[in-house]
Amino acid sequence: MSNDAPDAIPEPGEFELAIRSIAMPSDTNPAGDIFGGWLMSQMDLAAGNVAGRRARGRCATVAVDRIVFLTPVHVGDEVTVYARLISTGRTSMKFEVEAYRRSRDGDERIKVTEAVFTFVAIDSGGRPRPLPHH
Repeated sequence: MSNDAPDAIPEPGEFELAIRSIAMPSDTNPAGDIFGGWLMSQMDLAAGNVAGRRARGRCATVAVDRIVFLTPVHVGDEVTVYARLISTGRTSMKFEVEAYRRSRDGDERIKVTEAVFTFVAIDSGGRPRPLPHH
């Protein structure tokens, strides 16, 4: 997690903090744990945040690969999501995304989920556009 400059364009290979949230009671499944869909949406928001900076504009999620839920998230846990650019194409970007939880009364961070998200840079009409060079 080496990129501390908030406006820096992420370079391939660097994880960066992309989003931090608190898991709330409204986000639970019938078993009382945080719903996997909520966690996946946090990961999509986080990766989309990084993708938008890299693309310098609108992006759309086009694929989520290899999502793995490793351990439950509980109500009140702080969820921190990191994203790392792993590859780019002409219009697309792939990000490795990892989510960690920290209980509200502890300091230990535990990895809870990981996945690969693919985004495409899009123009105002929703059509793919080339990524800017940097």
